Amino acid sequence: MTKTSSHTPIHVIGGGLAGSEAAWQIAERGIPVILHEMRGVRGTDAHKTDGLAELVCSNSFRSDDATSNAVGVLHAEMRLAGSLIMRSADANQVPAGGALAVDRDGFSDAVTAAIEDHPLITVTREEVTGLPPEDWDQAIIATGPLTAPSLAEAIQARTGADSLAFFDAIAPIVHTGSIDMDICWYQSRYDKVGPGGTGKDYINCPMDEAQYNAFIDALIAGDTTGFKEWEGTPYFDGCLPIEVMAERGRETLRHGPMKPMGLTNAHNPTVKPYAVVQLRQDNALGTLYNMVGFQTKLKYGAQAEIFRLIPGLENAEFARLGGLHRNTYINSPTLLDRSLTLKGRPGLRFAGQITGCEGYVESASIGLLAGRFAAAERQGATPILPPETTAFGALLNHITGGHIVSDDEPGKRSFQPMNINFGLFPPLEPGTVTKPDGVKRFRGKDKALAKKHATAARALEDCARWLKD
Repeated sequence: MTKTSSHTPIHVIGGGLAGSEAAWQIAERGIPVILHEMRGVRGTDAHKTDGLAELVCSNSFRSDDATSNAVGVLHAEMRLAGSLIMRSADANQVPAGGALAVDRDGFSDAVTAAIEDHPLITVTREEVTGLPPEDWDQAIIATGPLTAPSLAEAIQARTGADSLAFFDAIAPIVHTGSIDMDICWYQSRYDKVGPGGTGKDYINCPMDEAQYNAFIDALIAGDTTGFKEWEGTPYFDGCLPIEVMAERGRETLRHGPMKPMGLTNAHNPTVKPYAVVQLRQDNALGTLYNMVGFQTKLKYGAQAEIFRLIPGLENAEFARLGGLHRNTYINSPTLLDRSLTLKGRPGLRFAGQITGCEGYVESASIGLLAGRFAAAERQGATPILPPETTAFGALLNHITGGHIVSDDEPGKRSFQPMNINFGLFPPLEPGTVTKPDGVKRFRGKDKALAKKHATAARALEDCARWLKD
């Protein structure tokens, strides 16, 4: 089969998760795609390779539970929709408790091979420095949080709206053999067994109270990378640097990424750790583990010194130290219509993290939707939007209908990046969740879990129905 079609190609700018997924969805509908990726010509501050869909932060796609977790529901919907990103993730998963984590190199290689081998996709290595020309009547900008300055400036000039930005920090990766397993132990929180896992998928480093306080003191005093010209740019709360969390309160980390709940020290089971640092497998060989929740803007020298204060990591060898890069996203509720099209420029869509979603699967899912919408228009049809009851629809609604600050609403928050969560889904119909027979008290956690189950079931049922349209 050759790269031919009766249709005019659709252009996709950006070969990350969103751009790769968008290109795949378009091509699978018989429409040719030209995928423009600048890496190979120009690099970024965070990427290390030229591979498509390279993961620059965590290797986790988070929970794969499609019954009671919103991101797990999004996973399931993407699988139903023939997602290349989810297919590649499933084929390259590594143990991670209840999460879906991947071998980052194997994942990127799988996406790259599928895109390059598709008969209707042409990959062009070049930097697109401005908005797509008018003769690209159908195009998707999926340049992600690392959009090149020239393109960002062109977007800003066209829209007349300020781009919003935040910093995203990268967690360090440790060579497994350098971790002292006489101090650390393998265990998933509450011994939970996830996809490909055993219930012992994390390496745990225990701290007593004195060790924890010394670590907090070192974090707060650590030498950090300055903001420089980006001074004042806000962080996204879901990805705060570890030292910023420490500054927010001495106990913050112990109730966040260093919480000890659900863990028992295999070397000293009668003594409860005061805090625990967890490391998650980062590659299929199990030779690398990343420090969960330890995104940081500490300078390299300070990182090595401070993180070796953690029991079991005294002699840690780092395959990669943490880093910091700038993320940029647009004010989508004011700029995009419900089908992700730039208002005033028919046929030009945005997808991925640049739209104001946060997370790998969220980014890829918006690419999936943008690709489907563009393909439908190329075929002369009107895009059919996913129901708001689905994870697709809930996230799309947040991006295109999120809160907009106005002069008569003082103090209201402006549009912010968001992970998928059940708070974005419409409420259940009254009477959907009822007290089970034989249960006297039905409230609190039990009722909340039942609502999640019902919301997830509704989402998957409605998604399957939408995909048939």
